[in-house]
This record gives sequence, structure tokens and C-alpha cells, in this order.
Amino acid sequence: MKAWRVHENGEPREAMRLDEVPDPEPGPGQVLVRVRAANVNFPDAMLCRGQYQIRPPLPFTPGVELCGEIVGLGDGVSLELGARVITPAALPGGAFAELAVVPAAGVFPAPEALDDAEAAALHIGYQTAVFGLHRRANLQAGETLLVHAAAGGVGSAAIQIGKAAGATVIGVVGGPEKAKAARELGADIVVDRHAEDFVGIVKEATGGRGADVVFDPVGGDAYTRSTKCIAFEGRIVVVGFTSGTIPAPGLNHALVKNYAILGLHWGLYNTQDPAAVRRCHDTLTRLAAEGAVKPLVSERVPLTGAADAVQRVADGTTTGRVVVIP
Repeated sequence: MKAWRVHENGEPREAMRLDEVPDPEPGPGQVLVRVRAANVNFPDAMLCRGQYQIRPPLPFTPGVELCGEIVGLGDGVSLELGARVITPAALPGGAFAELAVVPAAGVFPAPEALDDAEAAALHIGYQTAVFGLHRRANLQAGETLLVHAAAGGVGSAAIQIGKAAGATVIGVVGGPEKAKAARELGADIVVDRHAEDFVGIVKEATGGRGADVVFDPVGGDAYTRSTKCIAFEGRIVVVGFTSGTIPAPGLNHALVKNYAILGLHWGLYNTQDPAAVRRCHDTLTRLAAEGAVKPLVSERVPLTGAADAVQRVADGTTTGRVVVIP
């Protein structure tokens, strides 16, 4: 089969190489999946650079989630051959390939309401939004939610999950094209950070109270300035650091203003509370059927375009989700 592999760490466009490799075979408790669509995530770029919390042995195939068709079963697995499923990939054999082997325990039915590319973009981003906004921040109807990188992969999911929860959503984006996408996703107020100050806009929109919940996959200055417009008993959910800068919070400031700083590493739930992940999938499947969630897939690229797609996501030049279609 064809598979992209990283032989030496570096920028995705240089580090990823399209190789011919033997077809993988499933072992006990595993499933062989023909990849129908593989979503590009920012962690794919970090994996290429050797900067992710997981560092698979070289060479490895990046791509952390996919929609596919079950074409082979390992011993002890009773899933249905031919079923359309979504699943996280199992590194070092990631999703940017024609075939992938994954643990059967992490395989979920693909929602019928979504096509392959949309389904491939549902799992990690939307689960992150649900766990971040509901389990960690306990977002309530009527509250104000501030979402950074609101036209990006996980930010676009947070807009839809926030709106489904009955929150007023303020999205921060970079540029007019991304502002248009955030509005179409349902954000009530959209701030172009290149031209506007989100701190003042949040304060004005909330009558000086501030945002009840901040969803921050960016870090850096986005986090620091969010502390200037966080409400009494507000919650800042730290999701990632796409800015490249990890903030050093002033805990005295959190104490004085009485807000909470919450970390979210969604991947831990797969081992610490897998039943919660399955419940979340059931919720997302229902919301997709109701039309409340629908991943914004801006591009569908062939397998040959995967390295370029990962690079562009890393550079922050894409909107919504870019999905690789082998």
C-alpha cells in the first residue's frame, strides 16, 4: 500500500515521504481498516517535528483520526466486515495511508448524517469540544463563551457545541475569510484579531461582566488577554498552544479575580474513562442527525497532497478542516 512516512523529524512538507510499504495485518483485538478519509490535525505537524507528547519510533505514518471501512478482523474481534467506522489512528501506523490497523475498542460507527470527510473530522475535535465545555467547564445555557481560533478545526467544533448548549458564542479569528466562516458556523459575535481588540468587545457584549468560559487552543497572547475579560467565577479551558507559546499563568491573578484555569488532554479519557468517550460519541451522533453539528470541511485533498495539507494546517492558513481522501 501507499503510506506517508516520517523518516527524520522536521517541517511536514520536507519530513513526510510517500512510500510503498507492505499491507498491515490485524493482530488480536485489532481491526484492519481501509481509509476512506483522514482528517488533518495540528498534532500531525507536531508529530512530524518531534514536538508532540507522543513520539513514535521512526519511520512512522502520521494522521491521528480517520473514517474507514472494516476489511479485516484480528482474533477475538466480532465487528462487522464492511462497516463504516470512525476511530483514532494507532501510531506508528497513522491515517495518512491506504490501510490502517487500529484497536477494536476505539472503533465507533460513523454517523449516517455525515459523509466520509465530515465523519473523519468529527471524533477528536468535537470530543475535545464536548469534554472541554461540558465536563471541564460545565458550560450552562445563557452563559457567554469566548472561542479562540474559532474558524479552525477544534475552534469550529467549539462554536457548534457551545451553540447547542444554549450559550452566546464570541469567536476570535484572524482575517475576513475566517470571520465569514465563524459566522456561518453560528458564532453570535465574530472578532477579527487583526483589526479589533477582543477584550473590549467581550466586555461591551457582556455589560462589563466578561466571558463565563474561554476555550483556548492557541495559548500565548490569546490566553494572557483572555484573563483581562474573564467573568467572576469564569473558566478558562486550556486546549493547546498553536501559537507556539505556552503561557505562564499568574496564579495570584486567578485568585484575585476568582476564575479557574482548566487543562484538557482529551486523549487521557480513552484510558481513564472510555465509557465517557462512547457516551460522547452517542451524543455527537444524535447532534449530527439533528443538524446541530456538522464539521466544516473546507478542502478534500488526494493522498498525494497530504504533506502539503499538514504544512498548511501547521502554518494556520486553512479554514475549518482539511481532509485527505486516499
